[in-house]
Amino acid sequence: MPSAAGTPTGKLPFVVWVLAAGTFLMGTTEFVIAGLLPEIAGDLGVGLSRAGLLITAFAVGMIVGGPTAALVTLRLPRRLTLVLALSLFALGHVVAALSTSFTVVLAARVVTALATGAFWAVGFVIATAAAGPARATRAVGVMMGGLTLANVVGVPIGSFVGRYTGWRGPFWALAVLAALAAVFVARFIPATEQRAELSVRAEVRALRQGRLWLALAAAVLIMGGVLATYTYITPLLTDRAGIPSGAVPPVLIVFGLGALGGTAIGGRLGDRRPMATTITAAAVTALALFLLIPLSTGPATAVVLVFLMALAGFTVNPVVTSLAVRFAGDAPTLTSALSTSAYNTGIAAGSALAGQALNTSLGLTGPALVGAASAALTLLPLIALVLGGTRRQARIAARRTAPARIRDHGTASVPSGR
Repeated sequence: MPSAAGTPTGKLPFVVWVLAAGTFLMGTTEFVIAGLLPEIAGDLGVGLSRAGLLITAFAVGMIVGGPTAALVTLRLPRRLTLVLALSLFALGHVVAALSTSFTVVLAARVVTALATGAFWAVGFVIATAAAGPARATRAVGVMMGGLTLANVVGVPIGSFVGRYTGWRGPFWALAVLAALAAVFVARFIPATEQRAELSVRAEVRALRQGRLWLALAAAVLIMGGVLATYTYITPLLTDRAGIPSGAVPPVLIVFGLGALGGTAIGGRLGDRRPMATTITAAAVTALALFLLIPLSTGPATAVVLVFLMALAGFTVNPVVTSLAVRFAGDAPTLTSALSTSAYNTGIAAGSALAGQALNTSLGLTGPALVGAASAALTLLPLIALVLGGTRRQARIAARRTAPARIRDHGTASVPSGR
């Protein structure tokens, strides 16, 4: 998809903002369940732990189904893929809202996750192509900002509405909004030809690059570090920092604002200094999480560190996602889907490890220690990318200067031969 030629310098094409609205809806549906679990469990006649499978099912659907859906729709026009994904997303919410069976609702969540994975995979490719190379990371940042904004606005509103309308109310609202988003996508996303030139083989071939997997590893580790701590942040705030339970939601909003700011910073700085931005942000994230262990006994310091870990941690996300898509070259769709899978893998693994740490002698500080270690490990793939890029530039420079040396050597030897 060509870059928007008529877009003024420094401004992103309107299609990027349309795609960001789609990610806002999908981010809301992924996380709003947490605030509705008691209502869902009571209405469907299951326990809280079983109702929690609705969150797990969505994450698994994103991890496995995202790349699968991206490959299945590979030869479809990208606009059609987005419209189909949003339509399937809306249908999944309608089925869940109408059903009284937990099994049906669980299956609907998996289908919704498949649609979300397909939308993200194609949406990232369209956003970066429309923005052009100079603004690709910023475009990814805006799209991911839709996901972050979902945590700040969408999830609280959905939980609030659910308390008055029942859990089905937010599901109906998301279905209607997704249908409207499909209309906007059909209207504002430019049509493209059928992607017949693309193949599964070409997409898989792009995965052979080591630097691509380094970028994906960084995505897994940084998200695992931040979310390992965030998953169990409520008991840390109430039982260790002494913050009243009624004041926890505002602190979570502070986290969301930090994440939103970090996504914007990463999108702004990532195009100019991607490696310096990510390495600095990952180091600050690790430091903030580590300091949360001794300093979380004070309410003020705990809130500041929660904001800082979100701000620095989410700065990394748009940069490594943009790098992964760039490394994939002419076959970015599967890579884009794998980026989404990487973040969900980090969330699942980080949360699981944090839960184990919570049950050790570390207690409430266990998740923060797991998060600090994971964030610190993020530096390894990032530094490897820097070193690999330096060696690659040296090889390119050597190849460019070699012919000149040969020509100089040949010119100098002619007189002596005569």
